[in-house]
Amino acid sequence: MDLRQGTPIAGPPSHVAGLVASARRLFESRRYAEAGAYLSDALALDPDLPLPHYYMGRLREIQGDNEEALVHFQSALTLDPSLKSARQHMAVLLVRLGRRDESLPLWHAELSGNGRSLVWIQTLIRNAMCSRDLTLAGQYAEIAAQFRWGWSSPAMETWQFNFHNPPSIPLSIPKLCHDVQQFQYLRGKGILGNEFVPVIDAYQNIIDSLASRGSDVRVPIGGKEHSDIRHVYNRLIHLSPAVRVKRALSNTWDAAIIERQYIDNLPGIAVVDDFLSNEALEGLRKFCLESTVWFHNRYAHGRLGAFFQDGFNCPLLLQIAEELRDALPRVIGNRYPLRQVWGFKNVQPLPAGVTTHADFAAVNVNFWITPEDANLDQTTGGLVIYDVDAPMHWDFDTYNGSDMIKPFLRRQASAAVTIPYRQNRAIIFNSDLFHATAAVSFRPGYENHRINVTMLYGDREDDVHHRQLGKPDRTNGLVSAWRPASIAGLRKARR
Repeated sequence: MDLRQGTPIAGPPSHVAGLVASARRLFESRRYAEAGAYLSDALALDPDLPLPHYYMGRLREIQGDNEEALVHFQSALTLDPSLKSARQHMAVLLVRLGRRDESLPLWHAELSGNGRSLVWIQTLIRNAMCSRDLTLAGQYAEIAAQFRWGWSSPAMETWQFNFHNPPSIPLSIPKLCHDVQQFQYLRGKGILGNEFVPVIDAYQNIIDSLASRGSDVRVPIGGKEHSDIRHVYNRLIHLSPAVRVKRALSNTWDAAIIERQYIDNLPGIAVVDDFLSNEALEGLRKFCLESTVWFHNRYAHGRLGAFFQDGFNCPLLLQIAEELRDALPRVIGNRYPLRQVWGFKNVQPLPAGVTTHADFAAVNVNFWITPEDANLDQTTGGLVIYDVDAPMHWDFDTYNGSDMIKPFLRRQASAAVTIPYRQNRAIIFNSDLFHATAAVSFRPGYENHRINVTMLYGDREDDVHHRQLGKPDRTNGLVSAWRPASIAGLRKARR
């Protein structure tokens, strides 16, 4: 039977280019069997053209014949090494098949191209999160992080990456001091050797040279005076292998009670003590202390940030996120995919009220892992949550630390609840709510830095659990409402 009969194409194409063009149109229309017939004809006429191999690889992948798909993708790349689509599909397929090491040269070739390639892998990460495949999202994120921040050391030879300069992060005294302490900590554990002694000395020299310019000074890295640290500054020198454990969440708290607290009571806050199992808490604390992922220092008062796509990513973190989703089906469940994971370190004291913001998610899970005896004031060091949510028309920059927030909260006559710091305490709350880290005063010393982990689920406009909380804000004759009536109606319909 001629599979091409009945197609909208007027008569069978008479040359290979026409066959390929027809196959492409049929493929895009999901008429795969007919497309396959044209591709087979094209390959029979000229097996040395890359595009028929590429589309045949796509077709075989859809049909579940992954090995045959890889053969065709490889043939397409052999015939045309610049065929970007074939390289991308082959790299992704190898990762999905658990053959990541084989895929690394392909990722290297792709990500060495231009900024659009980083957007591509970030899209892969987001799509994997949306499909609830956190293991796959973690693998993509690890590849992205190794490419952007990796350190060309013997331990990373298997990556075969020609590492480029990482994104430019300026030098700051808190960041440099943190790194010196971390290097010394890793040397004490036998993870780093004597080769880091001159590196630590170079860091200290830079700290001394910057001290006269004030503790808040930030300068770009560059020039001869920084040459001794350029190869290690903001690099993934070490990642602690935080593997999955038997159970990540502690079995001492009742998930059903937590769900009722969150859903049935405005504004939507639940506190969980003894959040993680002992094994998970110990493993995650080790990961945070040992992994050189604390790259971001754009925050005031010496706070350092680490993000999922930049190395704050390990199987244990993904296990925690998965178990949370399953433990809280009404609060998170399949409704809200994981959107972001990050960690923050406070390496200096933090005044109260300087970090007030809201997040872009539906549900925020924030938990703390530093031992309580590091906290010099047991009444604070935790989280302050206001009973007012961010206006929908505010953009990300506005509801993340702008000078509009405090006047808005005053106009709303907001009330706040302060949740003191405790190790292994989690706060699950409506991510729309304005919140801030309470005043932080922890003991000096590397192991005493306050560390919090945040997991964000869903998008704030999709939140179905809580009604509009804020009152209309009448300023200069304008009414500022968090959610327009159309969105409020949509939420009601979803319930």
